[in-house]
Amino acid sequence: MSVVQIFPRTEEETAALALPVSPAAPPEAAMTSSEKPALAPTPVAAEPLPASEPYPLDRAFHAMLARFTGGISPLALSLAWLDWSSHLAAAPQRQMEISRNILRDTGRLAEAVAHATSPEQKPWSVIQPQSRDRRFSGPQWETAPFNLLAQAFLLGERWWHDATTGVRGVSHANEAIVEFSIRQMLDMLAPSNFAATNPKVLEKAFQSGGENFVFGWQNWCSDLMRLLSNAKLTDDAQFVVGKTVAASPGKVVYRNELIELIQYHPTTAQVRPEPILIVPAWIMKYYILDLSPQNSLVKYLTGQGFTVFAISWRNPDARDRDLAFDDYRKLGVMAALDMIGLIVVGRKIHALGYCLGGTLLSIAAAAMERDGDNRLGTVTLLAAQTDFTEAGELTLFINESQVAFLEDMMWQRGYLDTTQMAGAFQLLRSNELIWSRLSHDYLMGEVAPPNDLMAWNADATRLPYRMHSEYLRKLFLNNDLAGGRYHVGGRSVSLSDIHAPMFVVGTLADHVAPWRSVYKIHYQVDADVTFLLTSGGHNAGVVAPPEEAGHSYQVLTKAEDAPYVGPDEWLKLAPHVEGSWWPEWTNWLAARSGAPCDPPQIGVGDAADLPDAPGNYVHT
Repeated sequence: MSVVQIFPRTEEETAALALPVSPAAPPEAAMTSSEKPALAPTPVAAEPLPASEPYPLDRAFHAMLARFTGGISPLALSLAWLDWSSHLAAAPQRQMEISRNILRDTGRLAEAVAHATSPEQKPWSVIQPQSRDRRFSGPQWETAPFNLLAQAFLLGERWWHDATTGVRGVSHANEAIVEFSIRQMLDMLAPSNFAATNPKVLEKAFQSGGENFVFGWQNWCSDLMRLLSNAKLTDDAQFVVGKTVAASPGKVVYRNELIELIQYHPTTAQVRPEPILIVPAWIMKYYILDLSPQNSLVKYLTGQGFTVFAISWRNPDARDRDLAFDDYRKLGVMAALDMIGLIVVGRKIHALGYCLGGTLLSIAAAAMERDGDNRLGTVTLLAAQTDFTEAGELTLFINESQVAFLEDMMWQRGYLDTTQMAGAFQLLRSNELIWSRLSHDYLMGEVAPPNDLMAWNADATRLPYRMHSEYLRKLFLNNDLAGGRYHVGGRSVSLSDIHAPMFVVGTLADHVAPWRSVYKIHYQVDADVTFLLTSGGHNAGVVAPPEEAGHSYQVLTKAEDAPYVGPDEWLKLAPHVEGSWWPEWTNWLAARSGAPCDPPQIGVGDAADLPDAPGNYVHT
């Protein structure tokens, strides 16, 4: 029994924030003629937060440190390396195995060097690059000494992979961090990144008389000027929002503090009576699904006789630091559903959520079913996760140390800047997005022509401090949604409450939402689930117009009462189809829609005061 009595510390009461807090205005109020929609409205917070934050000096120090580390916590990296190195130091047999491997590989490489001039010596005799590794493609890399340099690098890469993985006692998370960080450092040292060791660059220099280096210098200066001036690809006349991208005709029919709701004009004489609501992610601009006319899912849907609505999120700034994750549900999904109900009265709604917008839509759908709100006819999720235990390499940036570091970085500004988020995504695909561009643009002196997807990708947005913190902690760290611990309106929600038919799309090469993670929806909901796995990545797999060649997919439907089939079994059972997945989905929607009828009105009330599509928020 302790003889020391512990008294609680006394602290001064903290005052509430001075930001005004008001509920989201209902659509009817927003459409009155006496009140004009504001372009820069006052931000709305779900609940007032304390005016003071704990340890402000520590937070300021971390925020300053983040400017030099690109937003990556050095402590998280240090802990991971300490975990790996200490366990490896206590594993003498593992050390001996690693030593034997390097001696074996060195001997094999030395033998290849000794026979480099022999006509019987074939390229890649020791090790070959993986099929997805395009750094050493081409006949130039099959000649000595460049082939030997490439093989030496690949052997070193394989050795470090073996050394950083499979050490007993190291946590899986720390092992992944160490392996990933080693891979990033090795990628910098690849012989393809240096002019003297890249045969393609040397060949180009010989053919052009060194002109490629002049053009490469010009490309570097141009990129530097664009970086310093904060210019974007979307500033190019080739990709103008509202003219060449996000150009589908329509009108903003509702606006609140967070969204503009766009209703697109019909392009057929009759339309399906059930409208479609698109809920995009707010980490980028909404028009990923309305790119150039030939790549626009919105244009395709209207051409198939559907009435389409889309949410355009406002780009937040420091004033929006206290916007909560649930504000995006209330001011976004629910406000949009309310307005659509006024325009298309008494009809079920087909809801589509993409990426983070799909996660939000699944939460909203579960809360609606819980509360007896049955306005959703179907739910479609595109590359959207509802269980974050296997969220791919993004989890390398999500642990307690890293999240605390990010929170301190956002605390000072009030939001997560676009550069930190873009940097994280580029690291996940550094070979394709960083080093291949260095070789192509700066060493070869060539410039890949920009496309609409690249322009959209450069049009990044900010993330509010409170929302992003809640998203990382509740969904990524704690996995509250999958565990039934996520609360909406003070009560928990469960995905098993969802009974509306679901169409779920995963992409084969997704580095943001791995398809096996997306696949987990099968045992989370109590509904018919049609799962489709398409070729391509997180963005290119979703933007798959029928006229574009090279797309394929697999699809299979699991009935509500059918037994569960695992992802590996599903791959064997699902039929393979060549072509775009868009017609498959629209046929699925049509089978769950009514007979065509006359198009609905465009907006209600004082919608004339609101702008035409793509609206104003897309430009913020």
